[in-house]
Amino acid sequence: MEFTISGRLEVRMTAADVGKRVSVRQLISAPGETPKFTDTVGVLTSWDNEVLSITPRSGESVHIAESSLVAGKVVPSAPARRRGPAASFDELARVAARAWQPVESEPLGDWQLRAAAGFTRRANSVLPLGDPGLPLDAALEHILGWYRERGLPAYIQTATGAQDTQEQLCAALEEHGWRREVSAEMRIGALAPVGDLDADVSAVRLARGTDDAWLSRYQRFGAPGHTPGGEVLKVLGSGPSVWFATVPGEGADGAPAAVGRCVVDGRWAGFMAVEVGAEYRRRGLATAVMTALARKALDEGASASWLQVETDNDGARALYDGMGFATHHRYHHFRSA
Repeated sequence: MEFTISGRLEVRMTAADVGKRVSVRQLISAPGETPKFTDTVGVLTSWDNEVLSITPRSGESVHIAESSLVAGKVVPSAPARRRGPAASFDELARVAARAWQPVESEPLGDWQLRAAAGFTRRANSVLPLGDPGLPLDAALEHILGWYRERGLPAYIQTATGAQDTQEQLCAALEEHGWRREVSAEMRIGALAPVGDLDADVSAVRLARGTDDAWLSRYQRFGAPGHTPGGEVLKVLGSGPSVWFATVPGEGADGAPAAVGRCVVDGRWAGFMAVEVGAEYRRRGLATAVMTALARKALDEGASASWLQVETDNDGARALYDGMGFATHHRYHHFRSA
């Protein structure tokens, strides 16, 4: 990270650069400890009262005293795309929303309030694309009331780390007492390499709908043995062209060894709900499920792929690394206090 001009550290940014992506270096000094430099890269979301607020890809704001700042500059709004299909944040956000639709929704200006009886945060959160048509204070009050009427916690889904993402909204939500509860990566990649993987897909069964066996392996809707409500089936069945994959299991309970879901939407194929039973892991079944779904999506004309993986799921992230998926941006769910 280069901050110098003619060998000197310099601060080459001002409060007028709020809203831009910046790279800063601060000197941290604590009693009894050796002073050290710390670097932060993110969007400058405020510079008030001699304190800078910067929101990095993590979505959680970093506050830096102006007096500790030793260097800083404006940097390009997003890192250069290294691999994978070209895509904007707005395009991916809308494609992902169409692949996981709520039971009910209501517009708030350009924002969309979504609910599905509490089944997953994605289907029970606000998608804030564009302008809510109200000052933020009033918009948040409306959101709180809408979810309160449905007996649900209020969530807002935001994104960071790419051009035109929502670092400033993240910072504003923090200022209003909302807290980031979970973060995930939106990853994208070319579809053909997934379909070309050397995987044994002979046992993978594809269908247009779920059945009791598929649902017995998919445990996102509740504890084992819980009967899913209509909201689960509606969300899982939503999307332009939906496919479900099943690998039959070997146990007497009839539960599949692995399951998966893919939604084809124009050039995009989105992978979701890929799960493998603990007793069947390390057999390549997740790869087989995704390969079979990718081949079906290729048959329908898709060429690019996306998936979402939580930032702490190291095993899945390693699998997707090997398949060629690269992080496009991160998204976060902020919950009201």
